Amino acid sequence: MSRLAAVREAAGAAGVGALLLTPGPDLRYVTGYDALPLERLTCLVVPAAGEAFLVVPRLELPAAEHSPAARLGLEFVAWDETDDPYALVARRLGSPSVVALADRMWAMQSLRFRAALPGAEQVLAGSVLGRLRVRKSPAEVAALREAGAAIDAVHAQVPGFLRAGRTEREVGRDIAEAILAAGHSTVDFVIVASGPNGASPHHELSDRVIRPGDPVVVDIGGQMPSGYCSDSTRVYCVGEPPAGFAEYYEVLRRAQEAACAAVRPGVPCEAVDAAARDIIAEAGHGEHFIHRTGHGIGLETHEDPYIVSGNTAPLAPGFAFSVEPGIYLPSRHGARIEDILVCTETGGERLNDRPRELVVV
Repeated sequence: MSRLAAVREAAGAAGVGALLLTPGPDLRYVTGYDALPLERLTCLVVPAAGEAFLVVPRLELPAAEHSPAARLGLEFVAWDETDDPYALVARRLGSPSVVALADRMWAMQSLRFRAALPGAEQVLAGSVLGRLRVRKSPAEVAALREAGAAIDAVHAQVPGFLRAGRTEREVGRDIAEAILAAGHSTVDFVIVASGPNGASPHHELSDRVIRPGDPVVVDIGGQMPSGYCSDSTRVYCVGEPPAGFAEYYEVLRRAQEAACAAVRPGVPCEAVDAAARDIIAEAGHGEHFIHRTGHGIGLETHEDPYIVSGNTAPLAPGFAFSVEPGIYLPSRHGARIEDILVCTETGGERLNDRPRELVVV
């Protein structure tokens, strides 16, 4: 079954009259079209009963016609500058009782649709697409495996970028160039968190000068031409680590290993989180593990499933997500180890292969 047909079937099963998908990961998932997000409306309309069609500004029609969406047999409905595309969609749909909007639709577009379809309840398309997107196909797993190998190739170069006297920003620029050179089409994020900055999980690059003995948390990722994302974290130390760091880093390494080993079909997402968290708590660092253990990954860096306490959803083959416990000591330093895993029929496959031991440079 094609993705478009699967989406139509899922919409009907969910009691949704139509999906309205504007540029973003939902549209790209269904059609392959990585459309520009503009104030002019581009929208894939997928009725639960009836044929899907793509509403597109006339000046964007050539791009749409040269995109993967053109291979789906879709009707392209071009609109001109003086047209009201929202009214156009409403006329063609009639009076659906429920419409599902792309999760990343702009507020101004969702409000225009509300005005054009006043009788329709608006829900998130994720309620329909989520169950499809969360379970990656073999082709999607292959794309994520390619992304993992590409970001591993960047981590292999990081020791050559790190040395005392350089700033985080200087190292970050080298890493960003390496991400693109490794085959990514875009750089999504570069975290180089040295010394006390390592205690901030989402630290921004700064002009702090790296000093001898600094642990450095390097969390990096990008998007491949396929649209699928990479994300991996490793910890380096410029010279001998400070007192006590190696000890809690070993706790972290064991916790990450235990969480990865817990991955298999049927295991609740929260059990993977607990596998890491329990080891860290037993070592006296429970208060220093301040975020969930992982997040799903695919066309977005963060998507379902979330590996966190309270998420009782069972893992299934094709689920892809990070396993990234961390320990953060405020004003001192921190550490995080992150791999992307995919749940298989028998367990979990890591899509990152770089050493997880502390790397001293």
